[in-house]
Amino acid sequence: MESHIVKIKTIKQVTHDVKSFRIEKPEGYVFKPGQATEVAINKEGWKEERRPFTFTSLNNEPTLEFTIKRYADHKGVTNQIHELEPGDELILHDVWGAIEYKGPGYFIAGGAGITPFIAILRQLHCDNQIAENTLFFSNKTAADVIYEEELNSILGKNLINILSREQKRGYENGQINEAYLRSHVTDFSKHFYVCGPDKMISDINATLEKLGAKPDAVVFEK
Repeated sequence: MESHIVKIKTIKQVTHDVKSFRIEKPEGYVFKPGQATEVAINKEGWKEERRPFTFTSLNNEPTLEFTIKRYADHKGVTNQIHELEPGDELILHDVWGAIEYKGPGYFIAGGAGITPFIAILRQLHCDNQIAENTLFFSNKTAADVIYEEELNSILGKNLINILSREQKRGYENGQINEAYLRSHVTDFSKHFYVCGPDKMISDINATLEKLGAKPDAVVFEK
């Protein structure tokens, strides 16, 4: 099992409970947009507490980036990571993950489930291949939307923000369910990329299949 001890270089607040962490990139460390690794904190009592996090940086950048939501009520790894400062160390492991870009389609993300799509969308934007891709991004409130300004600059009218617990001008209100997908998806033969809470993934995958999406065209972390 490969492992690397790396220092945190910079930390930025993204939303009220999300931070981005720029860290050292080990030599020869390679990943595809959408992939992840297991991360632990290099402190006594935490070294074996590994959690999966997706890279939100691009592979050609000199540093790695993780965008991590804090679950303060759990008192676990994300809570501890949010207490870290530049100079503190993390332990990285092997690269893994089943989410990768296979062609134009619809990205469906719930909350922090956006993270596997960040690097994919950034890479598509850099490669001028973002056209014909749409992002449906579901959050509880507008304050929860991760990288909203950047996603808007990348996707423009193809970014659709849906809020489940707030009504606000410029945002749709409701749930991504069968009725929503029927009214917003124009081509069920395209690829679908789904990430979010486990129940959301299973519900949306079942709905997509019912509406005619081919199972091998639905990409998610199994």
